[in-house]
Amino acid sequence: MVYHSSFIDEEGISKACGCPLLPLKSHIRGPAPVSEQDTTDIVDEAITFFRANVFFKNFDIKSSSDKLLIYLTLYINIALKRLEGCRTLAEGTKAIINLGLENVPVPGEAGFPFPSLFSPAQSKKEAELFRNYLKQIREETSGRLLSVAYRPNGTPNKWWSAFSKRKFMNMVLP
Repeated sequence: MVYHSSFIDEEGISKACGCPLLPLKSHIRGPAPVSEQDTTDIVDEAITFFRANVFFKNFDIKSSSDKLLIYLTLYINIALKRLEGCRTLAEGTKAIINLGLENVPVPGEAGFPFPSLFSPAQSKKEAELFRNYLKQIREETSGRLLSVAYRPNGTPNKWWSAFSKRKFMNMVLP
């Protein structure tokens, strides 16, 4: 059974490219609304559900928040592949920072992993808003992923690094 997002389409949540711009518990600047620190956000859900959801080849979408969960699951998969050869937390942090500096494509641009999942941007402003949201959520996910992918002593956590070999929804990305 695939784990779905608990965030149901709520009124008052703005959208870009058919994706809700959900609140984040983040100190990183960006367009995402700020969530309270003691609540669960979409990044927490993505990391919590990753090890179960990565085994599925199909993912039925029950809400628009599931689209973001799918995107983050693929991003975590890519990040774990980058962390695969990093033996220390310092090396892993450097690899994740380099991943964060890469160009973030939006729907309608070449390189976007799920072209049919999100609708193309209707304007340049919407495309930039969504790109900035994806950058912010990727940075936040990377920071939280480092805290679970490495033990407190700075060595890799084999219970997370083993999942770097999995293909989510049969997708192979660099």
